[in-house]
Amino acid sequence: MSSAEQAVRARALALLAGDEALAGLVHGIFDGTPPRASAPYVTVGAAEGADWGTKDRAGREIRLTLALAGVGSGVDDRAAARIEVAAMGLRGPAGVWTVMGARIVRTRFGYARDGGWRHEVVVRCRCLQG
Repeated sequence: MSSAEQAVRARALALLAGDEALAGLVHGIFDGTPPRASAPYVTVGAAEGADWGTKDRAGREIRLTLALAGVGSGVDDRAAARIEVAAMGLRGPAGVWTVMGARIVRTRFGYARDGGWRHEVVVRCRCLQG
């Protein structure tokens, strides 16, 4: 059986990869940080889970990190907006789990010393099994 964390990650990857507008704005969408990739690119990062459910169904609350990495001073807000749209579309079936709700709980933006930047979105997904 697949864990809820794996199921939510797989659903996020499928949604992001299926977004043609996003694909036209970035060089790739990766599961984790790629060893070599040209910026801008999107990564599906950490998925942290905790117990959550109802009296009669097992559940998990997953906090999933989606990130857009880029270089230079020109931050492309269009790509960040597409990631947020995909995050809100996480509701629905995910393997043996169902994402009952998806909500962006935190965004963070920062510049790196090497001239790059990173825009992170943390999404809280509440999932029920079955």
